[in-house]
Amino acid sequence: MDLTARAFWLRSPGHGELRDVELPKPGDGDVLVRALYSGVSRGTETLVFRGGVPQSQHAAMRAPFQEGDFPAPVKYGYLSVGQVEQGPDELLGRTVFCLYPHQSRYVVPASAVTAVPDGVPAHRAVLAGTVETAVNALWDAGPQLGDRIAVVGGGMVGCSVAALLARHPGVRVQLVDADPERAATARALGVGFALPEDALGDCDLVVHASASEQGLARSLELLAPEGTVVELSWYGDRSVTLPLGEAFHSRRLTIRSSQVGTVSPRARTGRTYADRMALALDLLADPAFDALVTGESPFEDLPDVLPRLTRGELKGLCHRILYPAD
Repeated sequence: MDLTARAFWLRSPGHGELRDVELPKPGDGDVLVRALYSGVSRGTETLVFRGGVPQSQHAAMRAPFQEGDFPAPVKYGYLSVGQVEQGPDELLGRTVFCLYPHQSRYVVPASAVTAVPDGVPAHRAVLAGTVETAVNALWDAGPQLGDRIAVVGGGMVGCSVAALLARHPGVRVQLVDADPERAATARALGVGFALPEDALGDCDLVVHASASEQGLARSLELLAPEGTVVELSWYGDRSVTLPLGEAFHSRRLTIRSSQVGTVSPRARTGRTYADRMALALDLLADPAFDALVTGESPFEDLPDVLPRLTRGELKGLCHRILYPAD
Protein backbone atom coordinates (compact mmCIF):
# COMPACT_ATOMS: atom_id res chain seq x y z
CA MET A 1 0.00 0.00 0.00
CA ASP A 2 1.41 3.39 -1.06
CA LEU A 3 1.86 5.60 2.01
CA THR A 4 3.21 8.68 0.26
CA ALA A 5 1.30 11.73 -0.91
CA ARG A 6 1.57 15.26 -2.22
CA ALA A 7 0.17 18.17 -0.21
CA PHE A 8 -0.35 21.86 -0.87
CA TRP A 9 1.29 24.18 1.67
CA LEU A 10 1.23 27.94 2.03
CA ARG A 11 4.98 28.59 2.34
CA SER A 12 4.57 32.31 3.06
CA PRO A 13 1.70 34.76 2.46
CA GLY A 14 1.08 34.81 -1.29
CA HIS A 15 3.32 31.82 -2.07
CA GLY A 16 2.23 28.18 -2.15
CA GLU A 17 3.97 24.92 -3.04
CA LEU A 18 3.41 21.17 -3.30
CA ARG A 19 5.34 19.01 -0.85
CA ASP A 20 5.96 15.28 -0.69
CA VAL A 21 4.69 13.81 2.57
CA GLU A 22 4.94 10.43 4.30
CA LEU A 23 1.65 9.11 5.66
CA PRO A 24 1.28 7.26 8.95
CA LYS A 25 0.29 3.62 8.74
CA PRO A 26 -3.49 3.40 9.20
CA GLY A 27 -4.44 1.97 12.58
CA ASP A 28 -7.59 0.25 13.71
CA GLY A 29 -10.47 2.63 13.13
CA ASP A 30 -8.57 4.72 10.53
CA VAL A 31 -9.16 5.13 6.81
CA LEU A 32 -6.71 5.75 4.00
CA VAL A 33 -8.36 8.05 1.46
CA ARG A 34 -7.24 8.73 -2.11
CA ALA A 35 -8.42 12.20 -3.09
CA LEU A 36 -10.61 12.58 -6.17
CA TYR A 37 -11.52 16.25 -5.88
CA SER A 38 -11.09 19.14 -3.51
CA GLY A 39 -12.70 22.56 -3.56
CA VAL A 40 -11.20 25.96 -2.93
CA SER A 41 -13.30 27.89 -0.43
CA ARG A 42 -12.70 31.13 -2.29
CA GLY A 43 -13.40 33.65 0.47
CA THR A 44 -11.70 31.98 3.43
CA GLU A 45 -8.83 30.33 1.58
CA THR A 46 -7.83 33.44 -0.35
CA LEU A 47 -7.88 35.37 2.93
CA VAL A 48 -5.58 32.75 4.45
CA PHE A 49 -3.41 32.76 1.33
CA ARG A 50 -2.75 36.48 1.56
CA GLY A 51 -2.02 36.22 5.31
CA GLY A 52 -5.16 38.05 6.43
CA VAL A 53 -6.15 35.98 9.48
CA PRO A 54 -5.92 38.27 12.55
CA GLN A 55 -3.73 36.96 15.34
CA SER A 56 -6.68 37.03 17.73
CA GLN A 57 -8.47 34.50 15.49
CA HIS A 58 -5.63 32.07 14.84
CA ALA A 59 -7.10 29.44 17.15
CA ALA A 60 -10.72 29.94 16.04
CA MET A 61 -9.79 29.72 12.36
CA ARG A 62 -7.90 26.43 12.55
CA ALA A 63 -9.22 23.83 10.12
CA PRO A 64 -9.83 20.32 11.52
CA PHE A 65 -6.70 18.78 9.91
CA GLN A 66 -4.61 21.89 9.53
CA GLU A 67 -0.85 21.58 9.97
CA GLY A 68 1.35 24.54 10.80
CA ASP A 69 0.20 27.90 12.09
CA PHE A 70 -1.01 31.18 10.63
CA PRO A 71 0.16 33.13 8.82
CA ALA A 72 2.58 30.48 7.41
CA PRO A 73 3.84 27.91 6.74
CA VAL A 74 0.47 26.23 6.97
CA LYS A 75 -1.48 23.42 5.27
CA TYR A 76 -5.06 24.64 5.09
CA GLY A 77 -8.33 23.60 3.44
CA TYR A 78 -11.49 21.64 4.22
CA LEU A 79 -13.34 20.51 1.09
CA SER A 80 -12.01 17.08 0.08
CA VAL A 81 -13.75 14.16 -1.62
CA GLY A 82 -12.00 10.84 -2.08
CA GLN A 83 -12.26 7.07 -2.16
CA VAL A 84 -11.44 4.87 0.82
CA GLU A 85 -8.56 2.54 -0.08
CA GLN A 86 -8.11 1.01 3.35
CA GLY A 87 -10.39 0.95 6.38
CA PRO A 88 -13.49 -0.67 7.88
CA ASP A 89 -15.47 -2.94 5.56
CA GLU A 90 -18.48 -0.60 5.54
CA LEU A 91 -16.34 2.23 4.11
CA LEU A 92 -13.89 0.33 1.90
CA GLY A 93 -14.27 1.53 -1.68
CA ARG A 94 -16.82 4.17 -0.71
CA THR A 95 -16.69 7.80 -1.84
CA VAL A 96 -16.41 10.03 1.22
CA PHE A 97 -16.24 13.70 2.15
CA CYS A 98 -13.69 14.96 4.66
CA LEU A 99 -12.76 18.38 6.06
CA TYR A 100 -9.18 17.86 4.90
CA PRO A 101 -6.71 20.20 3.14
CA HIS A 102 -5.60 19.79 -0.47
CA GLN A 103 -3.64 16.51 -0.46
CA SER A 104 -3.54 13.51 -2.80
CA ARG A 105 -3.88 10.87 -0.04
CA TYR A 106 -4.43 11.08 3.71
CA VAL A 107 -5.06 8.97 6.80
CA VAL A 108 -7.77 10.07 9.24
CA PRO A 109 -10.05 8.42 11.80
CA ALA A 110 -13.03 6.77 10.14
CA SER A 111 -15.27 9.06 12.21
CA ALA A 112 -13.82 12.06 10.32
CA VAL A 113 -15.30 11.04 6.96
CA THR A 114 -18.90 11.03 5.79
CA ALA A 115 -20.05 8.62 3.10
CA VAL A 116 -21.36 10.42 0.03
CA PRO A 117 -24.92 9.25 -0.81
CA ASP A 118 -25.28 7.22 -3.99
CA GLY A 119 -27.36 9.96 -5.60
CA VAL A 120 -24.65 12.60 -5.18
CA PRO A 121 -21.78 12.58 -7.72
CA ALA A 122 -18.27 12.93 -6.27
CA HIS A 123 -17.57 16.07 -8.28
CA ARG A 124 -20.54 17.86 -6.66
CA ALA A 125 -19.79 16.61 -3.15
CA VAL A 126 -16.91 19.10 -2.81
CA LEU A 127 -19.64 21.65 -2.00
CA ALA A 128 -20.64 19.79 1.18
CA GLY A 129 -18.72 22.06 3.54
CA THR A 130 -20.24 25.17 1.99
CA VAL A 131 -23.76 23.76 2.00
CA GLU A 132 -23.20 22.77 5.64
CA THR A 133 -22.50 26.45 6.38
CA ALA A 134 -25.73 27.36 4.60
CA VAL A 135 -27.69 24.79 6.59
CA ASN A 136 -26.39 26.29 9.83
CA ALA A 137 -27.24 29.78 8.58
CA LEU A 138 -30.83 28.80 7.86
CA TRP A 139 -31.12 27.25 11.31
CA ASP A 140 -29.87 30.54 12.74
CA ALA A 141 -32.14 32.64 10.49
CA GLY A 142 -35.33 30.63 10.97
CA PRO A 143 -37.15 31.75 7.78
CA GLN A 144 -40.92 31.60 8.03
CA LEU A 145 -43.69 30.96 5.54
CA GLY A 146 -44.31 34.09 3.47
CA ASP A 147 -41.07 35.87 4.40
CA ARG A 148 -39.53 38.42 2.04
CA ILE A 149 -35.85 37.54 1.91
CA ALA A 150 -32.73 38.92 0.26
CA VAL A 151 -29.36 37.18 0.08
CA VAL A 152 -26.73 39.87 -0.38
CA GLY A 153 -23.53 38.47 -1.85
CA GLY A 154 -23.56 35.84 -4.58
CA GLY A 155 -20.43 33.90 -3.61
CA MET A 156 -20.31 30.21 -2.72
CA VAL A 157 -21.99 30.64 0.66
CA GLY A 158 -24.58 33.18 -0.49
CA CYS A 159 -25.59 31.05 -3.47
CA SER A 160 -25.82 27.94 -1.28
CA VAL A 161 -28.12 29.82 1.10
CA ALA A 162 -30.24 31.03 -1.83
CA ALA A 163 -30.49 27.48 -3.20
CA LEU A 164 -31.82 26.19 0.13
CA LEU A 165 -34.22 29.11 0.54
CA ALA A 166 -35.63 28.37 -2.91
CA ARG A 167 -37.06 25.17 -1.40
CA HIS A 168 -39.09 27.05 1.23
CA PRO A 169 -42.75 27.46 0.26
CA GLY A 170 -44.31 30.89 -0.05
CA VAL A 171 -41.14 32.95 0.37
CA ARG A 172 -39.81 35.71 -1.87
CA VAL A 173 -36.08 35.16 -2.39
CA GLN A 174 -33.80 37.52 -4.26
CA LEU A 175 -30.05 37.10 -4.74
CA VAL A 176 -28.34 40.50 -4.69
CA ASP A 177 -24.87 40.97 -6.15
CA ALA A 178 -22.86 43.69 -7.91
CA ASP A 179 -21.86 41.24 -10.66
CA PRO A 180 -24.62 41.00 -13.29
CA GLU A 181 -23.30 37.58 -14.34
CA ARG A 182 -24.72 36.19 -11.09
CA ALA A 183 -28.18 36.54 -12.68
CA ALA A 184 -27.59 33.31 -14.59
CA THR A 185 -26.61 31.53 -11.37
CA ALA A 186 -29.74 32.83 -9.63
CA ARG A 187 -31.90 31.47 -12.46
CA ALA A 188 -30.22 28.07 -12.18
CA LEU A 189 -30.94 28.04 -8.44
CA GLY A 190 -34.57 29.10 -8.92
CA VAL A 191 -34.44 32.51 -7.23
CA GLY A 192 -34.71 36.12 -8.35
CA PHE A 193 -31.75 38.43 -8.95
CA ALA A 194 -31.03 42.14 -8.60
CA LEU A 195 -28.10 44.50 -8.60
CA PRO A 196 -27.72 46.24 -5.20
CA GLU A 197 -29.37 49.46 -6.35
CA ASP A 198 -32.38 47.56 -7.76
CA ALA A 199 -32.98 45.12 -4.90
CA LEU A 200 -36.46 44.74 -3.43
CA GLY A 201 -36.79 46.21 0.05
CA ASP A 202 -39.19 45.70 2.93
CA CYS A 203 -37.44 42.40 3.75
CA ASP A 204 -38.21 40.42 6.86
CA LEU A 205 -34.82 38.73 6.60
CA VAL A 206 -31.55 39.51 4.84
CA VAL A 207 -28.68 37.03 4.77
CA HIS A 208 -25.43 38.91 4.17
CA ALA A 209 -22.48 37.07 2.61
CA SER A 210 -20.64 39.64 0.48
CA ALA A 211 -17.80 40.22 2.98
CA SER A 212 -17.99 43.94 2.20
CA GLU A 213 -18.87 46.99 4.26
CA GLN A 214 -21.09 48.26 1.44
CA GLY A 215 -22.97 44.97 1.29
CA LEU A 216 -23.73 44.97 5.00
CA ALA A 217 -24.89 48.60 4.90
CA ARG A 218 -27.16 47.79 1.93
CA SER A 219 -28.51 44.77 3.82
CA LEU A 220 -29.67 47.04 6.63
CA GLU A 221 -31.34 49.37 4.11
CA LEU A 222 -33.33 46.47 2.65
CA LEU A 223 -34.95 45.50 5.97
CA ALA A 224 -38.51 46.15 7.00
CA PRO A 225 -39.06 47.42 10.56
CA GLU A 226 -38.14 44.70 13.10
CA GLY A 227 -36.19 42.89 10.37
CA THR A 228 -33.01 40.87 10.84
CA VAL A 229 -29.69 40.62 9.04
CA VAL A 230 -27.93 37.29 9.50
CA GLU A 231 -24.23 38.03 9.00
CA LEU A 232 -22.21 35.23 7.39
CA SER A 233 -19.25 37.26 6.14
CA TRP A 234 -15.76 36.77 7.52
CA TYR A 235 -13.79 40.02 7.31
CA GLY A 236 -10.48 38.75 8.66
CA ASP A 237 -8.25 41.68 9.60
CA ARG A 238 -10.48 44.35 8.02
CA SER A 239 -12.55 46.85 10.03
CA VAL A 240 -16.16 47.57 9.11
CA THR A 241 -18.08 50.84 9.57
CA LEU A 242 -21.90 50.77 9.69
CA PRO A 243 -24.60 53.49 9.69
CA LEU A 244 -26.03 52.54 13.09
CA GLY A 245 -26.88 56.16 13.88
CA GLU A 246 -29.54 56.50 11.17
CA ALA A 247 -32.77 54.46 11.31
CA PHE A 248 -31.18 51.42 12.94
CA HIS A 249 -32.69 52.02 16.39
CA SER A 250 -36.01 53.60 15.43
CA ARG A 251 -36.78 50.65 13.11
CA ARG A 252 -35.62 48.14 15.74
CA LEU A 253 -33.33 46.26 13.37
CA THR A 254 -31.22 43.25 14.35
CA ILE A 255 -27.81 41.99 13.19
CA ARG A 256 -27.15 38.36 14.16
CA SER A 257 -23.90 36.52 13.46
CA SER A 258 -23.83 32.97 12.15
CA GLN A 259 -20.72 30.78 12.13
CA VAL A 260 -20.39 27.14 11.15
CA GLY A 261 -17.94 26.34 13.95
CA THR A 262 -20.90 25.77 16.30
CA VAL A 263 -24.11 23.90 15.53
CA SER A 264 -26.85 26.51 15.67
CA PRO A 265 -28.67 26.52 19.02
CA ARG A 266 -31.82 27.04 16.96
CA ALA A 267 -31.47 23.59 15.37
CA ARG A 268 -33.55 20.73 16.69
CA THR A 269 -32.33 19.58 20.08
CA GLY A 270 -29.60 16.98 19.81
CA ARG A 271 -28.41 17.80 16.28
CA THR A 272 -24.69 17.08 15.96
CA TYR A 273 -21.94 18.11 13.56
CA ALA A 274 -22.28 14.69 11.91
CA ASP A 275 -26.05 15.18 11.50
CA ARG A 276 -25.46 18.58 9.88
CA MET A 277 -22.87 17.23 7.45
CA ALA A 278 -25.04 14.25 6.49
CA LEU A 279 -27.93 16.63 5.79
CA ALA A 280 -25.72 18.85 3.63
CA LEU A 281 -24.65 15.86 1.53
CA ASP A 282 -28.25 14.66 1.15
CA LEU A 283 -29.25 18.12 -0.11
CA LEU A 284 -26.54 17.94 -2.79
CA ALA A 285 -28.62 15.38 -4.68
CA ASP A 286 -30.13 18.47 -6.35
CA PRO A 287 -28.28 19.10 -9.65
CA ALA A 288 -29.00 22.83 -9.32
CA PHE A 289 -25.90 23.01 -7.13
CA ASP A 290 -23.73 22.30 -10.18
CA ALA A 291 -24.12 25.99 -11.02
CA LEU A 292 -21.82 26.80 -8.08
CA VAL A 293 -18.80 25.03 -9.60
CA THR A 294 -17.42 27.43 -12.20
CA GLY A 295 -13.84 26.27 -12.76
CA GLU A 296 -11.55 23.26 -12.49
CA SER A 297 -7.79 22.78 -12.44
CA PRO A 298 -5.44 19.83 -11.92
CA PHE A 299 -3.86 19.50 -8.49
CA GLU A 300 -0.37 20.16 -9.86
CA ASP A 301 -1.50 23.66 -10.89
CA LEU A 302 -2.76 24.66 -7.44
CA PRO A 303 0.34 26.75 -6.53
CA ASP A 304 -0.46 28.94 -9.57
CA VAL A 305 -4.25 28.80 -9.21
CA LEU A 306 -4.54 30.18 -5.66
CA PRO A 307 -2.59 33.39 -6.39
CA ARG A 308 -4.81 34.00 -9.43
CA LEU A 309 -7.95 33.41 -7.36
CA THR A 310 -6.64 35.78 -4.68
CA ARG A 311 -5.90 38.51 -7.25
CA GLY A 312 -9.34 38.06 -8.83
CA GLU A 313 -7.95 36.89 -12.16
CA LEU A 314 -10.02 33.71 -11.99
CA LYS A 315 -13.66 34.68 -11.60
CA GLY A 316 -16.59 32.57 -10.55
CA LEU A 317 -17.63 30.61 -7.50
CA CYS A 318 -16.21 27.26 -6.39
CA HIS A 319 -12.96 26.28 -8.11
CA ARG A 320 -12.63 22.51 -8.14
CA ILE A 321 -9.28 20.72 -7.99
CA LEU A 322 -8.93 17.40 -9.85
CA TYR A 323 -6.45 14.77 -8.60
CA PRO A 324 -4.71 12.29 -10.92
CA ALA A 325 -6.01 8.74 -11.01
CA ASP A 326 -3.05 6.61 -9.98
